[in-house]
Order: sequence, then C-alpha cells, then structure tokens
Amino acid sequence: MAIQWFPGHMHLTRQAITERVKEIDVVIEVLDARLPGSSANPLLQEMTGHKPRLKILNKQDMADPVQTKAWMDWYNAQSETRAIALDASEPAPTKRLIEQCKLLAPSRGGLAKPMRVLICGVPNVGKSTLINSMSGKTQAKTGNEAGVTKLEQRIVLADDFYLWDTPGMLWPRIIVEKSGYNLAASGAVGRNAYDEDLVALELLLYLQKHYAPMLEARYKLGISAEEIAALHDDELLTMIGKKRGAVMSGGRVNLQKAAELVLTDFRDVSIGRITLETPAEFEAWLAEGQQKDAERQARKDAQTKARRSARRRQP
Repeated sequence: MAIQWFPGHMHLTRQAITERVKEIDVVIEVLDARLPGSSANPLLQEMTGHKPRLKILNKQDMADPVQTKAWMDWYNAQSETRAIALDASEPAPTKRLIEQCKLLAPSRGGLAKPMRVLICGVPNVGKSTLINSMSGKTQAKTGNEAGVTKLEQRIVLADDFYLWDTPGMLWPRIIVEKSGYNLAASGAVGRNAYDEDLVALELLLYLQKHYAPMLEARYKLGISAEEIAALHDDELLTMIGKKRGAVMSGGRVNLQKAAELVLTDFRDVSIGRITLETPAEFEAWLAEGQQKDAERQARKDAQTKARRSARRRQP
C-alpha cells in the first residue's frame, strides 16, 4: 500500500516557500528524530536550491540516542548543512539556533543585514512547539495531529533575526514506500490516508528486528524477546490485542483497536526510545524507490508514445 497525503493547503505552502526563499539566508528544516530521513522533504532541496540549511532532529528524547548520533554525523557530512538535536525539554533553544544560523551565513547579522530564516517541516514534527519555546510565548498553534498550522507567519526572535514559519508540508508523491509507513506511524499523515492495521504491522515488523526486548518489556506476552522477534507480525499484533483487552464478542481480537494501541504506544514513547531507520537503511530504501519510480516513468512514457503512434496511424 502506497501512502500519499497532499491536501490543498500544502499546494499553497509550496508556492509560498518558493516565493519566500528568494530573500532567505538560511533554511531550517525540522525533522522527526525517530525518522530523520523519511521526514526530510525532498521538495525542499528543489525549492531552496543551494541555500545553507540547518537540520533540527526534533523530539530527540523520543528517539534512540545511538541512532540520533549516527544521523547527526550523516547530515553534518553534507555540504552547506549543519545538524543539531533538540527536544521539548530544551530550556532556551533560541541561542543555539541563532549561533548555528550565523555559522551557515556569517555575512548576515546586525540591523543593517538582519538574518532571514525560513523554518519548514513535515506535519506534526513539533515545529510549532519549538517556535513557541524559542520565542517565549505562544505564537504558533500546536496540536498532536497533522496539519494544525495553515498560514505563513513572521516571528522576530531578535532585533536582527527574523523567522518565517510555514505550515507543515509533505510532497505530492512519496516514492519511498517505507517512508510513507514511517510518516504515518509518527502522525505526520492525516488518518484518512492510511489503514492503522497495515501501518501498525509495518511498525511491529521493524520493532521485532531492532527492538524486540522493548516489545517484551512493554506487552509482557509471556515469551522471550527472541521468540517475539520470530513471530509473524500479524500474530504478534493479535497477541498484543489479547493482552491489552482489544477483544470483541466471541473472543475475536479487534485488530483495528490493537493497531491503534500499538501506534499510540509508539507515539507517546510507552514502548521506549525508538528510531525507525538508520542512514544506511534509508539510503537503500531511497535507491529502491528511485529505481521503481524511474521504471514507472519509463512505462508511462512508453504508453504515451504508443498512443501517439496509434493516433498518427489512424486514417
């Protein structure tokens, strides 16, 4: 199942970013530290060109710290890019962000040449909460669901530092199938765009491979972490549903309810600090997605060419 979600206001956001970036010095992209590759918007590179960029791995307190370090190293190795990790407990993130932006654009600063920064991110990545923490007051609407921010707004963080906040935006077609599942698991995709049971099964499949002891500790299924890792994912979801009381009349497990429980446990860190992808895994998924997309485009081009040839042959 391919997960796609690009409601109308995201088209407007895309247009607004394209216009705004002409006068921007640095682009801040807020990423979900649990999925730092999947939550990076490939459209942003296209729209912002070679503007210096700061990658913020937000919600680091919810992610695997070992993998957060690996992702920071991966991003910091890229040209004109710096990466830092933040979470909601950071008392004063403004200073760190301003310092990093000045390192990326050292020629900007002071009232004559104020720093102009655009901040972007996928929905529900914690961008608005971060902005409110930086500004010291509620300037951006927050909510634990995708698509809360709908309008661009300018926020003054210092006399010579202007921040433009944009609504959360995905991209029209997610070519990395695994990224679609990870984005849905994190809450970045509207609930009408995916089936909870399929997303929960994909999530459990990854957790069985990388975090089986956490599953054993959370759900106490009466079997070892090794046995949990060896289960079929739908069998594991059924066992979790029984353990958590998601049972219908006749003793049948309500898999929809069980899936919702698993997704909620992941999102509120009840299972533990988890990262759903490593840099190497994401690079492999991306290469596969690009290959499949190229093949799809080749088939589409061949069909278009065949239709045109057929029309030319008609008397």
